[in-house]
Amino acid sequence: MFPEPPRGQRCAGPVSAGVGAGVGTFSRRQFLQTAGQGFGALALAQMLAADTGAPVGSNEGIGLPRGAHFPARAKRCIFLFMVGGPSQMDLFDPKPALNRLHGQRLPASFGTISSQFLESDPLCLGSTRRWGRYGQSGMEMSDLIPGMHQHADRIALVRSCAVDSVVHAPAHYQMNSGRMFMGYPSLGSWVTYGLGNGSENLPAFVVMAQPQGTPEGGAPCWSPGFLPASHQGTLFRPGPNPIVNLGPDDPGFDRVRQRRMLDFLQQLNRRQAPAGDSELEARIASYELAFRMQAEAPEAVDLTQESAETRALYGLDHPRTAEFATRCLIARRLVERGVRFVQLYSGGGPVAWQWDAHDDVNANHEKMCGATDQPVAALLTDLQRRGLLDDTLVIWGGEFGRTPVSQKGSRGRDHNATGFSMWFAGGGIRPGTIHGATDEIGLHAVEGRAHVNDLHATLLHLMGLDHTRLTYLHGGRDERLTDVGGSVIRPIIG
Repeated sequence: MFPEPPRGQRCAGPVSAGVGAGVGTFSRRQFLQTAGQGFGALALAQMLAADTGAPVGSNEGIGLPRGAHFPARAKRCIFLFMVGGPSQMDLFDPKPALNRLHGQRLPASFGTISSQFLESDPLCLGSTRRWGRYGQSGMEMSDLIPGMHQHADRIALVRSCAVDSVVHAPAHYQMNSGRMFMGYPSLGSWVTYGLGNGSENLPAFVVMAQPQGTPEGGAPCWSPGFLPASHQGTLFRPGPNPIVNLGPDDPGFDRVRQRRMLDFLQQLNRRQAPAGDSELEARIASYELAFRMQAEAPEAVDLTQESAETRALYGLDHPRTAEFATRCLIARRLVERGVRFVQLYSGGGPVAWQWDAHDDVNANHEKMCGATDQPVAALLTDLQRRGLLDDTLVIWGGEFGRTPVSQKGSRGRDHNATGFSMWFAGGGIRPGTIHGATDEIGLHAVEGRAHVNDLHATLLHLMGLDHTRLTYLHGGRDERLTDVGGSVIRPIIG
């Protein structure tokens, strides 16, 4: 393929000669945009995307490498987002010293707690959970997550995570986009912008929220921000028809008629399309994708094709686990069909349906773990036995953790942004490892602090993307997911 001439420079030769005498010279891009109402330009963009993994509509002219920057360890990602803030000292980070301090005033030596709801002089709240060491790694986990015990040697546990806000929505935005404000591209959008889609017939970025409602941050958590609109996350809803209005309203409107109408609509759109209109480009692409999804999407979410053993593994037939199990199993079916990034939210809507344990951490986490532990463990087992785990990155975690002190004398815990746990599995992760540590009571990260920028840099690295080079020119600045921070967490990479 001939290189594109510098901006403002015209190219003569075969292209301009073919246009005809007296017309003048055209750049190759102008010729393709003009010929056939611009279908040539669309074809060129599609070929570039197919050849290099770059998405259609990539921001050209800023030095962004096409596709991966280096060989990827993970081809796809599933992010299991636990909305509300799971309690690290009740799940993955036991604190015997906290139990000894139970009921006492928080010692001044541990510093202050940034909180929304705590009184000025809170009491320490020990954990009542039973703990054990599992796998050859001897990783400590509580009795709340028995399904995960069998995967101790498959995960890399990061006990030293940190974000910058103790308020749900800003923390949601930061965990998803690296910033505490709306309007910035989400993780899935950055990944699909850098790598494109692995499927021709399904969205590149799929989001599945809890039926009770979306997380407090809402749809901006999966927004493309200032990236081309085609990188928006596609929300799959529960039930047999996960994508609203996917099929035609009139059953008699067959695919031949649909195809003819769509071709005509695309011609009209192309005729009127101003150069560089990413929203119109995204709309045109979405019509084409929706047409293809009418055939592909119903099959992708049809769980009747799964064996009775697989359904039992996930807990699909048990009332407590069925809902989250359904979404986990759909996630597996999507990634094996080429979907690049899938995000599942556990928690959303009323606070009773979140990991937001202000009143009683045991009651809350017994409910939330009871609904998710078996499906999450089954997802790792299923990916492993199908040969997908090696190149599928699975992430588990929330927007922050919980405090080691009681909230107003209850058995509940408030929000804690300065030290909490997340885990990674598959996709190039060094299994059975523990990175970082919190202090004796689980309040602050004191070893190997992993800020959200570091978590994002690591995720992109595993998917073959250098977080300092994955940039987009916006407002005169080369924006990136990790802003001006972030370092890859090397100890958890295999």
